[in-house]
Amino acid sequence: MPERRPTRTLPGALRSLRTPSDPGFWRSPVRGARFTAVLGVVLLAGLTLLFVTGLLSYAAYNPDLNPVNDKTPDKGLLGFYLFSWPTGPHWLYRLTQGLHVTVGIVLVPVLLAKLWSVIPRLFALPPVRSVGHALERLSLLLLIGGALFQFITGLLNIQLDYLFPGSFYTLHFHGAWVFLAGFVTHTALKAPQAVRVLRKGIPRGEPDTLAAPDPLPATLSRRGALAMVGAGSLLLLITSAGRSFDGPLRRIALLTPRGGTDPGPGPNAFQVNKTAAAVRITPADTGERWRLTVRGPAGEFRFSRAELLAMEQHSAALPIACVEGWSTSDQQWRGVRLSDLAALAGFPDRPPGVFVESLQRGGSFRKAALRDNQVRDGRSLLALEVNGAPLSPDHGYPARIIVPAAPGVLNTKWVETLTFGEL
Repeated sequence: MPERRPTRTLPGALRSLRTPSDPGFWRSPVRGARFTAVLGVVLLAGLTLLFVTGLLSYAAYNPDLNPVNDKTPDKGLLGFYLFSWPTGPHWLYRLTQGLHVTVGIVLVPVLLAKLWSVIPRLFALPPVRSVGHALERLSLLLLIGGALFQFITGLLNIQLDYLFPGSFYTLHFHGAWVFLAGFVTHTALKAPQAVRVLRKGIPRGEPDTLAAPDPLPATLSRRGALAMVGAGSLLLLITSAGRSFDGPLRRIALLTPRGGTDPGPGPNAFQVNKTAAAVRITPADTGERWRLTVRGPAGEFRFSRAELLAMEQHSAALPIACVEGWSTSDQQWRGVRLSDLAALAGFPDRPPGVFVESLQRGGSFRKAALRDNQVRDGRSLLALEVNGAPLSPDHGYPARIIVPAAPGVLNTKWVETLTFGEL
């Protein structure tokens, strides 16, 4: 006869095992409405700033000027912006994009702490109790999903790790609008409650629905937890913000590709995005055979570097600022004004925009268009020298564009052709 095995009973601890949908599963004594409200107010200010500076970055590319500038095809009504990008102040893009990226990095601990503080709500049953509750849950889905997507793609872009499918510009652009839908809805639903909790606390007799019903003994106060979040944000600020400054601050910006290393001495010793080798620009491309082609109503003209140096030279002190948030201090550029080249091309009085083409054979910004206000600005140059020396190959030798307040990718390097006129 088969042997009968004895009946085994589950230990009491397993019989009473709680699931995430049980409020008693979450036992941290730190969670609470006031803790979440403080984090929410910080995120309200920070995420609003991120969205505004993101729209400004979008506008800085002048996407309606020419298809080559528009990296968000099929954007529809979402692709609006209210003004043409100006050329002053000359540090404008350095400020707006530096804020966008730096604030985004600094908010990471705050975002993670906020998600941790409300995670019990995500498992609450029943999932939908009313129309209002359904709207709140939907806004949470858009908010949390959109925020995580935006932060992850943004951080990968800063690190130059393009692990996501498709173009960063398109993904980040559409993700921003998905996030905004959840952000606005959630703010409208929760902001009054958060303000009330911060001002007056939880009303007497009303339960704190975010607090654990059966908390563990406290090992850290809520103020201590907020201090830890703040310390994490401060650490990220110290180790990332320096990529927008020169000197010691840049050397401690260890978390970004444009920080931590010293570019060395010399007039051309400041950060670059693309090197000549990376885009396969060779000495043969930029040597004696190189010619700049200038086109316009007056015809087509070709100039050697020596002929460009023989023209009237002008100087401008301008930074380089990139979409990844890094920038340089003002560098002393010298070359031929774009407006003077427009006059040679047949526009002596009111220069129009210009279409710029590079020797670079690949990449999304091998070609770029600049607006008429950018061409007319006296600081906009076809630069031949920087800081008193010829451009290095990595900084665009034999000639590059430099325009005040423009994103770095629109300051085209290794320029081959300038076409003035309708864009």
